[in-house]
Amino acid sequence: MGTLPSAPVEKVIVTYKSQAAEAGSNTAAKSDAAEKAAKTGEKLAFERRLAGGAALVDLGDSATKQDVTEVMDAFRADPAVASVEPDIRAYAMAVTPNDTEYAKQWDLFEATGGMNVPAAWDKTTGSGVTVAVIDTGYAAHSDLAANTVAGYDFISTSSDARDGNGRDADAKDEGDWNATDGECGTGSRASNSSWHGTHVAGTIGAVTNNTKGIAGIAYGSKVQHVRVLGKCGGSSSDIADAITWASGGSVPGVPANATPAKVINLSLGGASSTCPSVYQTAINGAVQRGTTVVVAAGNSNANTSGFTPANCSNVITVASTSREGNRSYYSNYGTAVDVSAPGGETRRATDTPGTVTTPENGILSTLNAGTTVQSTENYKPYQGTSMAAPHIAGLAALLKSAKSTLTPADIETAIKSNARPLPGTCSGGCGSGIADAAKTVDAVTGTTTPPTGTVFTNNTDVTIVDNATVSSSIAVTGRTGNAPSALKVGVDIRHTWRGDLVIDLVAPDGTVRNLKASSSSDSTDNVITTYTVDASSEVANGTWKLQVRDVASGDTGYINSWSLTF
Repeated sequence: MGTLPSAPVEKVIVTYKSQAAEAGSNTAAKSDAAEKAAKTGEKLAFERRLAGGAALVDLGDSATKQDVTEVMDAFRADPAVASVEPDIRAYAMAVTPNDTEYAKQWDLFEATGGMNVPAAWDKTTGSGVTVAVIDTGYAAHSDLAANTVAGYDFISTSSDARDGNGRDADAKDEGDWNATDGECGTGSRASNSSWHGTHVAGTIGAVTNNTKGIAGIAYGSKVQHVRVLGKCGGSSSDIADAITWASGGSVPGVPANATPAKVINLSLGGASSTCPSVYQTAINGAVQRGTTVVVAAGNSNANTSGFTPANCSNVITVASTSREGNRSYYSNYGTAVDVSAPGGETRRATDTPGTVTTPENGILSTLNAGTTVQSTENYKPYQGTSMAAPHIAGLAALLKSAKSTLTPADIETAIKSNARPLPGTCSGGCGSGIADAAKTVDAVTGTTTPPTGTVFTNNTDVTIVDNATVSSSIAVTGRTGNAPSALKVGVDIRHTWRGDLVIDLVAPDGTVRNLKASSSSDSTDNVITTYTVDASSEVANGTWKLQVRDVASGDTGYINSWSLTF
């Protein structure tokens, strides 16, 4: 991605003809390097024989481009030489994009709450896959335009569509504002246009490495806006038809989709204890056509079973996690949740609803500045399972691009099997954990992940006493040398008001390394996470201790388990 560095050439690779003495004799190759050095005036040295039989010749770190050219010309002029080429440098392609707002996209790359996306980009970017965003339609945005294909407007009621007609081929977002309270039913509130579909689309497919804005998870894919939400939301009949059309199915009176989607994102939902048959029929048809359907779990801090289409079958239902790796305070939960992904928190749970107090912890994406109708493009952070779902839709596109034979069931299994446990807490059920993009892509492409080493664990419960210090020990044996510079310390402590706890790792020689400080404002329950410690100055073998100090009274708990990974 981007412009690669221009590194100087310090060595050349010389392949001799098979009958030449230098082809098999290192002594002859050394002599030939010395002969070429005398001829060119350069300092040349035979370094080693490569696996393919070629000779690696070192020019030194002061060689200029002209020097390299002269040396290569000298070798090429030798009838015993079959070829000569520079020993060029290669670079990892999962480098940081140059998009100006990328540093704010913690959801893609941060170790605690992120989804490990950049490490997947050297294997797949979603090329060849279309992702349908069934939502409010599109608001014009230069960070999306190049990655957008033609969609459709499925809102059948002209007053809801606000475009003067019913269904048509223009998926433009005409705004979903409400002018007055009660306009959309009892309890509805006046609100500005959300440009929701544009925000969702940016997370999936924003143009990347274009020196502006944000990076999309599957930036090699194409986004297809399918409009179903307008004034006062959208109807299940329109949404079901949109699912069918987006996946390549036939809808009466609507032209066929020229670019059917292999992934559908549904960041929408309503209250229902069962999945309506109109939804389930459309979803089943989409899946049968090979389209993966991703659905937001909902934002009511309630069991997902009461919300649809999140409670439908044949979908990947996604809960939301915070930057700290907890279940977002608003996210639905339960057994219907398949997996979690970053959805962010633009405010704390106790802050006034509707306020934005922690924008840095939300999901930044493409948007529009208009309060009702479209105005200028911009970028803003949102929170919601609506923001979590496109992370999984983007990952599904990466997987389908990396291995086109994957079925929707294969994709769901791969995402769930390679998710990691939440580093924070989740009451109620968050599926298999936070999705890991790179690990999942590696799994489906057959790329092996380096072994983590030996894990030493203590599963014996230790009661934590108020205003006292307790410890749990692990005896490490069979290791040689010192501990790793990135020693993994897995901690599972069950304790109400975890801010009361100070947690330390004590090395065999008594050296104490603090893992967690106390905090009077951290009222969250439990510490379930993995710390990384530089323990390279410590001998690996010996008795290590997890030391826990409770600095206050009134809350209780215990060390459930902990581990060291060498």
